[in-house]
Amino acid sequence: MARDPSGRAPVVPGMKIHTRAGLLLGCGLAVTGAALAPVVVADAAPAAHRDAYIETTLYFGTERPGGGNAVTEAEFQRFLDTEVTPRFPDGLTVDEGRGQYRDRYGVIERERSYRVVVLYPAGAAPAAGARLDSIRDRYERVFGQESVGRVDEAVRAWFD
Repeated sequence: MARDPSGRAPVVPGMKIHTRAGLLLGCGLAVTGAALAPVVVADAAPAAHRDAYIETTLYFGTERPGGGNAVTEAEFQRFLDTEVTPRFPDGLTVDEGRGQYRDRYGVIERERSYRVVVLYPAGAAPAAGARLDSIRDRYERVFGQESVGRVDEAVRAWFD
């Protein structure tokens, strides 16, 4: 079995290794000048409790191409309530942030955005993928968006 870069812990294929710096930076804390050893977080649960899941992140912009009012927090919440939650009632995570992308004309656009993260069993991926794409299509149509970004990642998850 492979070991993490520090040589201290086994690495399971597909397991993520997070450094303390990455964990701290992910929490918005500044780290300066210190060499930090990796922290392996995957061994927190017994193997029997680890299941294969897919983690999908959707990126929703709020500025409307061609101008107009941005998607409001209330409009986005209503979209979550009517389009996303019924398709994924077991749970999801929503983060608000600022994003940027290059539009179809080559212009860098900056906007308030939402990131929605959904976990579902790997065996349910085909059906879940279709539901996710219908959410993306609906958001694009309702709010006049060029696209809704989607990232899928195979993960191990457990809930106890």
